[in-house]
Parts: sequence; structure tokens; C-alpha cells
Amino acid sequence: MIDAIPGDLALVRLLHLVSPTLPTGAFTYSQGIEWAVETGWLRTAADLEAWAMDQLEQSVSRLDLPLLLRMARALAADDDDALEHWIERLLAGRESAELRAEEGQRGRALADLLLAWALPRADLLRPLLARSQVAGFAFAAQRWGIDGRAMALGYAWAWAENLVLAGVKIVPLGQRQGQQLLARIAAELPAALHAAQLLADDDIGASTPAMAIASANHETQYTRLFRS
Repeated sequence: MIDAIPGDLALVRLLHLVSPTLPTGAFTYSQGIEWAVETGWLRTAADLEAWAMDQLEQSVSRLDLPLLLRMARALAADDDDALEHWIERLLAGRESAELRAEEGQRGRALADLLLAWALPRADLLRPLLARSQVAGFAFAAQRWGIDGRAMALGYAWAWAENLVLAGVKIVPLGQRQGQQLLARIAAELPAALHAAQLLADDDIGASTPAMAIASANHETQYTRLFRS
């Protein structure tokens, strides 16, 4: 049997964690895109790209990624109070009831997986981890020895992939257009992580009014395919 190179298993685990087949329901959410398309805000690939890049700059790099990194540090230190604090901070940054519900619904699904994987302390921390899929992601990454940078880039990639796949279905776009867009977003992820790493605690926060409006209106959209 060939010995694994150090880091190989962590990489495989990261690929597992960001897989679109992970049963957390990520594919059932559109981050407000469904309503934005119906109302005419998003009509083309260029519209979707502008929407995604704005979210990456104003939300993912300023809220999700810095809090993901802080949650991972809290978990590494077994600091449950700090973990709860950062979860509360994340939930406060979700700007609609639908977005907060998504965070919790995906969090509960991921928390169940963490238990199924028998990761240490997953049972004790389930009440906290079930509140936020970001927290569950940080927990799995920390327990599986995935370093912080790889964890954050993996999280950002999974976000981008889900967003683009939703847009391909709803706008709609061709698969080639979707892959071209995903490649352009992916090229911006290292810069987004760098920006996230520079943020002080008091500077963490997102402002994405268009997504908040779209998500809030999606809650009562008459016909819809996605949960948000």
C-alpha cells in the first residue's frame, strides 16, 4: 500500500465537503436570483456576472469568509462562547428572513452529516452547529485538518458554483456560458480571501440591498422553483 503524501487526505476531505452532491440542499437555493430574473433585473450572462461579483465583494469577502475563519479558530481552541458569538454575528448579517432560514436549514442538514461522520464533539456542539452551515463547514474543516486558506477558498468555490448553477437554470444560460462565468468568478476568489483576512472584527459586515430585496420578495413569489 502506498503511503499518502501529507495533506492528501485533507484535500480529499475538502473536495468531499464542497461537493454539490453533499445532501445539505444547497442546490435548492438561488440567493434571490429567481425573483430578480422574474422582475427583469437579471436577463443576461453579464447581468448575472455583475450580481455575483457584487455579492462576492460586498458579502462573501466581508461577512462569510472572515467569520468562517474566526469560527475555525474558535473551534480549534474549543472556545464555544466565541463560536456562538460569531454565529450570532453571521445570522445578524443575513438580510432577510429567507436568507436566515437558509442558513439554519442548511446548518441542520450539515450538523446531521457531522454526526453521521462521527466527528469528535459533533454531538455536543450540534445545537450551535445546526444554526449555521458556515459553522458546520468550519467544524468539519477543523476536524479533518484542512488548513484555513484551503477551507476558505473551498467555501467560496462552493458558493460560486451554487450561484452560477442556479443562474444557468433560471436566466437561463447555456452550460458553456455558465462555465465561462464560473471561471471568471473563480479567478477573483484569492483576492476575496485576501480582503477577508485583512478585516478587523469591527469591520465585518455586509450590505447587499439588491439581494435582500430580491430575497424578501421571493418569500411571496407566486411560482418558484427555489426555496430562496
